[in-house]
Amino acid sequence: MTFRPILAITQGDPLGIGPEVLLRALADGAAGHAEVIVLADEALLAETARRLGLAMPDRMVDSPVKGPASALWALEEACRLARPAHGAPRRVDAIVTAPIHKADLVRVGFTFPGQTEFLGDRLGGVETTMLLAGDTLRVALVTTHVRLLDVPRVVTTERVMATIRRLHAGLREAYGIERPRLAVLGLNPHAGEEGLFGPEDDAVVRPAVVACAAEGIDCRGPLPGDGTFAPRARAAFDGFVAMYHDQGLAALKAVEGGNAVNVTLGLPVPRTSPDHGTARDIAGRGIADAASMAAAIRLAASWAARRVGG
Repeated sequence: MTFRPILAITQGDPLGIGPEVLLRALADGAAGHAEVIVLADEALLAETARRLGLAMPDRMVDSPVKGPASALWALEEACRLARPAHGAPRRVDAIVTAPIHKADLVRVGFTFPGQTEFLGDRLGGVETTMLLAGDTLRVALVTTHVRLLDVPRVVTTERVMATIRRLHAGLREAYGIERPRLAVLGLNPHAGEEGLFGPEDDAVVRPAVVACAAEGIDCRGPLPGDGTFAPRARAAFDGFVAMYHDQGLAALKAVEGGNAVNVTLGLPVPRTSPDHGTARDIAGRGIADAASMAAAIRLAASWAARRVGG
C-alpha cells in the first residue's frame, strides 16, 4: 500500500495572501496523494474561497480565535499535531506554514524572530537551519536575521559544522540526493584571500569544512561568495552554505525568482513555507501567485513520504 502522508497547513496572516495562495495551491493539486488538514479561521477561508470561486479543503480545524491571534493559534495547533502524545504517534507527518505578520503576532504573545525559531522551540527545543531552495539552487544559512555588524561574532566553527551537517542530511532526506556536494562560502570577500581580508575564513570556516569532510561529507570551502554562484561554478554543487542572510539569499532570489521554498532543517518533522511575505497590499485582489506555496506543499508531501514511507 502506498503511504499517504498527512500535512498540516496553517493559514498565516489573516490579512495577507496566505489564505488565497493556500486555496489556489490545493485547487491546483499541489498536495498530490497526500492528505491535508488546514488550520485556519473557517469563516475567513470560506469567504476567500467564495470570492475566488475555489473549493474549500476537505479537512480543516476551525480556529477558536479570530484576527491576528488565529495565525498564532494555527502554528500552535500544527505543532501539537506534529508532537507524539503520550506514546501515540504524531497525527501529521509534515507542516506547511503560510507567511505571518510578525508585528501583529508580537501583539498577541509571539516572542520569536520568526516561524523557524518558533517551530524549533515547540518541537523539542531543537536547533534548526534555514534552507531556501528552488529548482536549481539550494542555500542554507549559518546566520539568519542577524545585523551585519554581529555576523562575525555569531559565525563560529561549531555553527558552520552544524549547518553543513543539517544541509547534508536534508538534501539526502528531502531530495533523495545520495551524496550531496556542498559548497561552503567564506565570510569575507574572496574567502579572506589567505588572511588579507580577515582571519575568520582560515580560523573559523576552514576547520569546520575539514572536520565535516573527515566525517564523510562531500564539502569544499571556504569558497568566494561571488564567483561560486556563477552558473558554471554552481553546477558543481547540490547545495550551498552561506554565512549570512543576504550573502546567500540575494543570489537565490535572483536565480529562482518567486518559486523558491523556505525549508526548516533539524526539526523532527518536515516543514516548508513559501518564500515570500504576507503581501497585504495585494491581498483580496485575486492576483497573488501561488507558485511558491504550491512548491512548498509538493516538497512537504514528497519529503514526508520519503521519510515515513520509505
